[in-house]
Amino acid sequence: MTTLAEELDQLTREGELYESLPDGAVRCYACGHRCLIREGRRGICQVRFNHQGNLMVPWGYVAALQADPIEKKPFFHLLPSSSALTFGMLGCDFHCSYCQNWLSSQVMRDTASDISAKYIRRVSPQGLVDFALRSGAKVVASSYNEPLITTEWAVEIFKLAQTKGLKCVYISNGNATPEVIDYLRPHIAGFKVDLKTMQDRQYRKLGGVLNHVLDSIQLAHKSGLWVEVVTLVVPGFNDTTEELMDTARFIASVSVDIPWHVTAFHPDYKMTDPPPTSVKTLIRAAEIGQEAGLHYVYAGNLPGRVGEYENTVCPNCYTPVIERSGYSIFAYRINEQGECSNCGSRIAGVWADNPETVELGGSGFPRFIGL
Repeated sequence: MTTLAEELDQLTREGELYESLPDGAVRCYACGHRCLIREGRRGICQVRFNHQGNLMVPWGYVAALQADPIEKKPFFHLLPSSSALTFGMLGCDFHCSYCQNWLSSQVMRDTASDISAKYIRRVSPQGLVDFALRSGAKVVASSYNEPLITTEWAVEIFKLAQTKGLKCVYISNGNATPEVIDYLRPHIAGFKVDLKTMQDRQYRKLGGVLNHVLDSIQLAHKSGLWVEVVTLVVPGFNDTTEELMDTARFIASVSVDIPWHVTAFHPDYKMTDPPPTSVKTLIRAAEIGQEAGLHYVYAGNLPGRVGEYENTVCPNCYTPVIERSGYSIFAYRINEQGECSNCGSRIAGVWADNPETVELGGSGFPRFIGL
């Protein structure tokens, strides 16, 4: 009987984000771990491995494929109301105890996730782009597991998607390297980063290093990518006023125009003790973001309960230029130049060339795409 590891190892090809070292070892540059991988061994992600001195990387399949509202990613300043064909593979370079996608992310690390093998579907880049066009998507997104560790496959898809006029984005934990951002930069428009905590010791419990993520946010923004940052506010983990202010101040130090999404936690996977994030806590986090000087702060995962923090507001005249509830948009007041229709101030983001094409009042529900 074929094991999950054997099945995944067949769905690979030689990668590009690595260098060869003496004695047949390789150094991987797909994520901030920069794994030194010797012959026959695997990286921390478990899905990139050394075969006869070559780094083999995931290729030719998806384990999740769905057309989502772009707001679900969440991107609030990148083609609002658009559909994003979102694909995912298997594996991750982190091991977050509260991961909501642990069935796909913790493959070969937690045997309970082996059930995800039944979702593997072989597909070509052309097939994925065809699905995107048929579904009416304007965006192609890599998400669900950690996309950094499957970057070569994503770029192959994105290259083709770009020729069809589609925007491409990453939904990432941000544990990147300069090498992988340089590799991605010509092919993606947006980079969403989870900034999970401002405490390095807490990051290490999740399998990461705080400075790697902070550096990636700075580099992605400097590289000209549209960046949005999400912090899942977990009671007892990262919800103190001091830490939330540290998070907001860091983002503002990079750019006050980077949207900050503070989202509500609910118990999942191995973290079942903390209670769900309260509305009061989420609004306090959003107010802290505003106090730090951020122009665009959003409170997520509690639609209809956080008031103004679902809307995009012009930082100059305070007109609600986008009014939202959940993943649906009910008013759009940004012109074709990306300006507030009331005062003419520039609203930071990637906007529709023709505002009349922005769909209002959509259901906001995902559509599943079969292979």
